[in-house]
Amino acid sequence: MPVEVSPRVVVRRARAEVAAYMFDPTHDLEWTGGITASHPAQPGPLRTGAQVERTARFLGRSFTYGYMVTAHEPDRMVQLAVERPFPMTIRYELADHPDGTLVTIHAAGEPGWFFRWATPLLARQVRASITADLARLRARLEH
Repeated sequence: MPVEVSPRVVVRRARAEVAAYMFDPTHDLEWTGGITASHPAQPGPLRTGAQVERTARFLGRSFTYGYMVTAHEPDRMVQLAVERPFPMTIRYELADHPDGTLVTIHAAGEPGWFFRWATPLLARQVRASITADLARLRARLEH
């Protein structure tokens, strides 16, 4: 059973402003929960081929993982391939909205043997984590 969630929020800022903040990994610690370190391999915004190493806590465990940007459209979308805590694809999607920018984070993955038994719990945890990240993102950008 795969994990697939797509929480979204409207941020009252222009899409280009949201993208400039959200697609810059130097801001990861400010809006992404559970992250204790973030180290981009190269400076600047996320683009196809960019890599970032993070240290995080998830379900009570601390671990280091990397992600690679597999696709991007400036000011609209960044897609990340993540291997830990289980292989996932994460897409940050931005769309114009009458009140600002609709921000969606779509996460999809297939837990391996270790996490497979806990897939329903993982799906709830991933949704809750992303929803909290989006709330921090909105609070950060609207103030």
